[in-house]
Amino acid sequence: MENTNSHLVIMAGGVGSRFWPMSTTDKPKQFIDVLGVGKSLLQLTYQRFQDVCNPRNVWVVTNARYADIVKEQLPEVPQSQILLEPCRRNTAPCIAYVSWRIKSQDNKANIVVSPSDHIVTDENEFRRIIQLCLNFTRETDAIVTLGMKPNRPETGYGYIKADLSLSSPRQKEIFRVDSFREKPDLPTAIQYIKNKDYFWNAGIFIWSASTIVNAFRVYAPSIAKVFESLRPIYGTPEEQEEINRRYPECASISVDYAIMERAEEIFVCPAEFGWSDLGTWGSLLMQTKKDLYGNSLIGENIEMYDSHNCIVHTTQESHVVIQGLDNYIVAEKDGTLLICNLSEEQRIKQFSGEDK
Repeated sequence: MENTNSHLVIMAGGVGSRFWPMSTTDKPKQFIDVLGVGKSLLQLTYQRFQDVCNPRNVWVVTNARYADIVKEQLPEVPQSQILLEPCRRNTAPCIAYVSWRIKSQDNKANIVVSPSDHIVTDENEFRRIIQLCLNFTRETDAIVTLGMKPNRPETGYGYIKADLSLSSPRQKEIFRVDSFREKPDLPTAIQYIKNKDYFWNAGIFIWSASTIVNAFRVYAPSIAKVFESLRPIYGTPEEQEEINRRYPECASISVDYAIMERAEEIFVCPAEFGWSDLGTWGSLLMQTKKDLYGNSLIGENIEMYDSHNCIVHTTQESHVVIQGLDNYIVAEKDGTLLICNLSEEQRIKQFSGEDK
């Protein structure tokens, strides 16, 4: 059952062309129907929280250039709760802004922060874990992050080392964080997999508004000073103008560096619900349904001959025939066609001519 003080924050300000030509800097991946299911990643994120949080308590933080897209895709979210960043400053200022804003109208707020561009395949287990963590942070001053149980030696994710020797007395599924680890090289990632204490860092956080605001005051006082000084204007017509003026003063730093790696009451909840951050075409291939030959086909009337381990995304084409490809990306959008070996995916930025 949802709690009236539970709030959802969706971070939707990322820009990039990793899924070019499907996504561009004008319409990044969180606003695209990546999976071919008729909904964008942003809409799927909102949907999976519907039984956890009242729509009136949903907040979206995005870049000002994407305001209209967010309003179009999530008309249920009150316009006053779509917060606009005037410039990019990473996740710490983003989270600080929305945390002070929420606390200004709900002093007892309990918050879950989620990226907008991840996928989850087991939504029932996802909701169970989120509710469990919200119950925990409602009763404590803890900061909780989700740790995904790894199933391969992934070098593209940061890791969390948990102290599994003793769970929290209040919740047996939650443990103290021993340390955070940067994205490893392959030999290190292989060692992490052998050690059951390591989990992928999903970038999903749960905390009370009071806890995270106090953490900023202690560990990131320069950022806290900006948003503390704006308390009189939250929810007023002057808010956006003042945010536009003051936001650039904040250092560009992630919440991981600013808070998570420095604070003391940090806990992790190990979880397994089919999570992926969809950072690459290769990750999309891994997370989607495949035919007998390992091909993932997103679009209507796609025929594959003598082809293996390909990701094909051609939702605008009426008929696609592919022969003789192995380990390739085939993607089309608005008249632009990409055919690229998956091993050369890092060159897509060069192909697109856009910055990430």
